[in-house]
Amino acid sequence: MQNETILRTNKSPKSRLSRGLRDHLVAYSFIAPNFIGFALFTLVPMIFAFILAFVKWDGANPMKFIGLDNFSRLISDTTFHKALWNTIVYTIGVVPLTMIVALALAILLNQKIMGRNFMRTVFFFPYVASLVAVAAVWNFIFSPTMGPVNNILHLITGIPLEELPRWAADKQWAMFTVVLFTVWKNMGYYMVIYLAGLQGINPELYEAAELDGAGPWRRFRNVTVPQLAPTTFFVLMILVINSFKVYDIFINLFAGADNQLSDATRVMVYQIYNTAFRSLDYGYASAMAIVLFLLVLGITIVQFRGEKKYGQ
Repeated sequence: MQNETILRTNKSPKSRLSRGLRDHLVAYSFIAPNFIGFALFTLVPMIFAFILAFVKWDGANPMKFIGLDNFSRLISDTTFHKALWNTIVYTIGVVPLTMIVALALAILLNQKIMGRNFMRTVFFFPYVASLVAVAAVWNFIFSPTMGPVNNILHLITGIPLEELPRWAADKQWAMFTVVLFTVWKNMGYYMVIYLAGLQGINPELYEAAELDGAGPWRRFRNVTVPQLAPTTFFVLMILVINSFKVYDIFINLFAGADNQLSDATRVMVYQIYNTAFRSLDYGYASAMAIVLFLLVLGITIVQFRGEKKYGQ
């Protein structure tokens, strides 16, 4: 024991520093792969996009600095305005509908009913299924002439098939169709989040409310809704951010659409892609990307402030 004490006392400051340095190096070696990946594939492209937003460049000729011209061009670009408006309409349609459906499913499948595990799997399956495959199935189901939806509507209402909605093939119904598709595909994922939130509520709160004579609606309004506030806020923010970044769903549902349909379903990320890789106007596309980044950043700031208020 005395020998150990002597050894500890005799350790020099240099050896303790070396050990501390080694600990730091070990820690940095664990985070280095993620940091390098983030720097190469996220940070550097973001910085490059910011630089591109102030130049005119087609990828082949030398870059030309044009200052804020790309941003002033956005102000009068009706195509960009249309894409921004379509993105907002899509967000307004998807976010509340997804939250309502997911919460209703979560409440239903949180009850002790027969086959609830099977039903949870059924509702979650579209989220993990291939987007290309489910988009093809969805296009068949909502086919104007051969799809089961219009044929069932024809049998029930007697309206000729030619007068029924053409869904994804009609610019008047295209956005409504993609909103329905998005809700159907993602509701299982958000249902699972709500299920986790419901199972974290203390059952004694419901028992106390029931003893006070509260019915199902009052228990939902006075117990479930307040207790699920942090979960609801998280779901809301994730849905809004994902809706502003949507791209793949529109590509798979409307690939090969005519110009009018493209105008009705063009969203911001789709417009950025077209401008950059089809029109080869990388500077202007980067200016659009920065506007989108600022929108998402604003939503994220709201999220952080909301977490301080509701996340306690």
